[in-house]
Amino acid sequence: MLPKIQSVALDANETFFFARELEYIKSKSYDIEFPEMKAFKHIPISTEAGEGAQSITYAQFEETGFARVIESYADDLPRADIRGKEYTSPVKSIGVSYGYSVQEIRAAIYVGRSLTQRQANAARRANDQKINRLAWFGDNTYRILGLINNTNIPANFVPADGTGGTTLWVNKTPDQILRDMNQVTNSIPAITKGVEMPNTLLLPIPQYTLIASTPRSSVSDTTILEYFIQNNPFVTTVDWVPELQGAGPVQQAPNPTVPADIFIVYDKNPDKLTMEIPMPFTQYPPQERGLEFVVPCESRYGGIIVYYPLSLTIGEGI
Repeated sequence: MLPKIQSVALDANETFFFARELEYIKSKSYDIEFPEMKAFKHIPISTEAGEGAQSITYAQFEETGFARVIESYADDLPRADIRGKEYTSPVKSIGVSYGYSVQEIRAAIYVGRSLTQRQANAARRANDQKINRLAWFGDNTYRILGLINNTNIPANFVPADGTGGTTLWVNKTPDQILRDMNQVTNSIPAITKGVEMPNTLLLPIPQYTLIASTPRSSVSDTTILEYFIQNNPFVTTVDWVPELQGAGPVQQAPNPTVPADIFIVYDKNPDKLTMEIPMPFTQYPPQERGLEFVVPCESRYGGIIVYYPLSLTIGEGI
């Protein structure tokens, strides 16, 4: 006859130790706001939808109409109005977990040390890495939009006048690189007649390194990056984002099978775009599973909402 299966149970001291340690670990993990993942740094975060939201709907309005000079007693005044469209972004849960075996708890008590924080940190980092990737690339399966897969944002290839007729910055002169940066940046206020003015430019790491280490000219003591920030009337922040490398469409030259590197210029402003996180990273009470205690973790994510697509633009092929 097989012995009766009994559930795992810690004694009173072990239970108290585990509960106390877990509360400390959960507090420590909450204190790790967001690791250096550039979506959290460069995209304004909104949590206002609330953790119960299934979707987020927002309206985009356009003012129409004009005024004209009229005669006395005129009754045919031109009409001004507004028209708008509604857009909906779905909210999805992101899940991960971590845990400790019963023996890990006993061993920690035996040697008088705390439970390791690493499991909780790994869970938090996995959660944030997923959100960071969704922020840039979205997820077509779940209809989640990111910055790069948002078709409403204008995008254009930079001129193909580098050495060998390519668009690549590595084959261009400092003057040509500065021209590309300024043309793409200045296109936003030009197209919108000054309504939209960008303040941030994001680059792949190779291109950021190139402009940060290449002199403006052979007789200059400033780099391309320094010269651009000092002289462009709009942009105040230039930074690197790894996800932008190879994030564009397939380029025409020199290699027609390699996706293009891109850069993004935009107004970093919560009135223009937000990253929707209705429920930040949350850890639930531990669950007993066999010979371990598992801590489920969850967050809720609603995609990138771009309220004014013309406040952003993408330069492709660099």
